[in-house]
Amino acid sequence: MSVEKAGGGAEPTALGLVIHPSADVGESVRTIIDWATAHSVPVLGRDQDVERLPPEVDTVPDDQFRAQIKGLVSLGGDGTMLGAMRLVVDRPVPVLGVNHGNLGFLVEVTPATLVDALARLVSGDYTIETHGCLVAESSGARPLRTDVGFNDFILARHGRTGTVSIDLTLNDQQYGYYRGDAVVVATPNGSTAYNYAAGGPIVSPSAAAIVITPVAPMAGINRSIVLGAGDRVSLHVASDSVPVAVNVDGTASTELAPGDVLSIRLDENASQVVRLAAGTHSNRSRIKLSLLDLPLRRDQLLELIPESLRPNGSIQPMQDQAEAGDAPR
Repeated sequence: MSVEKAGGGAEPTALGLVIHPSADVGESVRTIIDWATAHSVPVLGRDQDVERLPPEVDTVPDDQFRAQIKGLVSLGGDGTMLGAMRLVVDRPVPVLGVNHGNLGFLVEVTPATLVDALARLVSGDYTIETHGCLVAESSGARPLRTDVGFNDFILARHGRTGTVSIDLTLNDQQYGYYRGDAVVVATPNGSTAYNYAAGGPIVSPSAAAIVITPVAPMAGINRSIVLGAGDRVSLHVASDSVPVAVNVDGTASTELAPGDVLSIRLDENASQVVRLAAGTHSNRSRIKLSLLDLPLRRDQLLELIPESLRPNGSIQPMQDQAEAGDAPR
């Protein structure tokens, strides 16, 4: 793993830990500590996790944490991984995701393969998958606030009454307006989340784009818009709107009142996600997307099964069964 200078100070040397706030990740933490001790690699945690980490793990405030780590391990699911990526957005370091969740589009490593993954992380035997994020500034009666989101920003009403009413400005030009339950602004990686559920398109992760999708539109723009990386997006809360709750990557952020503005841009190189087997991870993602009803034919889905698990080492018998309507379940 390459070492970067942090603010002109000492070289960062520690392996940082970001852990799920409630899931039991203790076994993986112990695996990391034991491995790191045997290889003289310091491990560092965050002050907010001090009660959930063993006493031999030093914890520091977030600003010191960012400056002292040269790599980051996220223990949890995609939500924990997104939090880890946001944490180091100002100083991107390689982030390795260990899956203690369910679906897991971002996390690649399982607890059973953690030791090998740590060795490859520290030795630099991996590839980097760069992720972009949305950077948003909200202004109004309150002080300026900046948020980053790797999946999406959702502007929604609080309850079941009233509608969100938002005027859209692109590159300082009025474009139209939204009136409905919510507006989703997503990255390509976030396009498979709420954007997809609201009927928006799935955007290739290789595309540098922003997608805006209305949720249950009643008037105004009623379909998705896909924008370029350099486009500047401003969402103005109209005078006839209910208060707007802003949610970032599934986490409550702030509230906008009529007259407030949320300005959003895309930062294309905001995070470095570690990939140890990019092809395998891609196949897993295809399977997970099929669970979201992205159509795959039976034979296409069967092709994703590892060869060692196929009957007689070949997929052909399974294809024959599929064509006969008797594919294994």
